[in-house]
Amino acid sequence: MNTVLTVDGVDRSFGERQVLKDVSFTVAAGRLTGFVGANGAGKTTTMRIILGVLAADAGTVTWRGEPLDRGIRQRFGYMPEERGLYPKMSVLEQIVYLGRLQGLGAAEARDRTMALLERLELAGRADDHVQKLSLGNQQRAQIAAALVHDPELLVLDEPFSGLDPLAVDNVVAVLRERAAAGAAVLFSSHQLDVVERLCDDLVIIADGTIRAAGDRAALREQYALPRYAIEVGADAGWLRDLPGVTLVDLDGRNAVFDLDSGSDQDVLRAALDRGPVHAFGPVRPSLAEIFREVVQ
Repeated sequence: MNTVLTVDGVDRSFGERQVLKDVSFTVAAGRLTGFVGANGAGKTTTMRIILGVLAADAGTVTWRGEPLDRGIRQRFGYMPEERGLYPKMSVLEQIVYLGRLQGLGAAEARDRTMALLERLELAGRADDHVQKLSLGNQQRAQIAAALVHDPELLVLDEPFSGLDPLAVDNVVAVLRERAAAGAAVLFSSHQLDVVERLCDDLVIIADGTIRAAGDRAALREQYALPRYAIEVGADAGWLRDLPGVTLVDLDGRNAVFDLDSGSDQDVLRAALDRGPVHAFGPVRPSLAEIFREVVQ
């Protein structure tokens, strides 16, 4: 895994209140990292420290092993949770302007802007003032603004807020394309179903501390219970009488159970002795279940 951004031991306080405590995690190129936590957990403060908007009280943030400076941060793209576009400028004019601030020539900035607006299904609103857009379209315009200079790192704070399901799918596809092209993407979201569908890696923060971080699939394995699902040819009620098995859910031929003792192979053999088995395997926890477990 090609780690590019490293947050190491970061602390931050506002007055007497410490909001970040020894925050450490990494972000890799070509991967989407979901950053989740409740309101006030420290996500936005961490992102602002990465972008240099805030300074850390302790700890370091490095890019490819080098301390961050203004030149490196110009290669980043940022979308804040608060809408920050000028309401009385047109979408096209505004994103071109922001591209120019990032060093693009006028023609290149316009070409990139139009390509992004087309990809984000916003081209028909290019000449509209931002204040005339719906909240969802304003959100897509902000995403275009963060992408226009083709950043190496995208830091997106609640990018799916205000988007309907079709718009979410559109933005997800765009972010996947950027990651596939080699960009590193760090995004926060309260929509855990979207995070679970989108992210390769996961960082969970609560009360200013990192509670879990790593590859999404590995975390699901790490926090998995000894829980299994089975589909058999006839009623599966016999499972409730099997030693070492606690039945969690039963719906005719389908059952979910916890294995308190013994082997899953023992259960499988018992099922096969009674007839055909159409499906059998472990049940992996959802992101929401992992989140609840680690923040308690």
